Amino acid sequence: MSKLRVHCFSLSIDGFGAGPDQSLEHPLGVGGKGLHEWFFPTRFFQKMIGAGDGTTGVDNELAERGFEGVGAWILGRNMFAPSRGAWRDEQWKGWWGDNPPYHTPVFILTHHPRPPIPMAGGTTFYFVTDGIHAALQQARAAAGGRDVRIGGGVATVRQYLQAGLIDELHLAISPVLLGRGESLLAGLDLPQLGYRVTQHTPTPAATHVVLTR
Repeated sequence: MSKLRVHCFSLSIDGFGAGPDQSLEHPLGVGGKGLHEWFFPTRFFQKMIGAGDGTTGVDNELAERGFEGVGAWILGRNMFAPSRGAWRDEQWKGWWGDNPPYHTPVFILTHHPRPPIPMAGGTTFYFVTDGIHAALQQARAAAGGRDVRIGGGVATVRQYLQAGLIDELHLAISPVLLGRGESLLAGLDLPQLGYRVTQHTPTPAATHVVLTR
């Protein structure tokens, strides 16, 4: 069976995976952009945004690994849009423009139905209203034997961790303090859930930790 993976999930020193008060101006919450400063200079990210070359090394290698063998994605509602409640803006098609970086089917967890949105580059957004297990079932069917990646946000990763469904979790711990925001691991007993550290690699920009179940 395909694996359920989380990659490049940036975390502050004090355990927050996103800043508070997400908005159109602050898609990662206030201060949340600083969590990803390890990722932005990498060759992988620079090529993704069409900006040419970038840095190589461990940070770049782990960024690349996160897209290898992935046949579908799962995202929480807030990873797709800053709005809450019923869909008020049918023109909103995500944060990424006409050609999102996924290039696979993407399943959005939401309480509010919406028709699928086909995008350029092979991405189609599907909206799942009946929970995490239904989203995973649909994603695995769409992935065709390849792995499924959870792109976030914090609440979505926590739900799949609590259910013991994530096979591999890569955390990039950034040298940043947020003070408040969305805590990823608070209250979770990861050893009891079957997780152990299988890799830890420091770089000048982050400490990369891989948990495996």
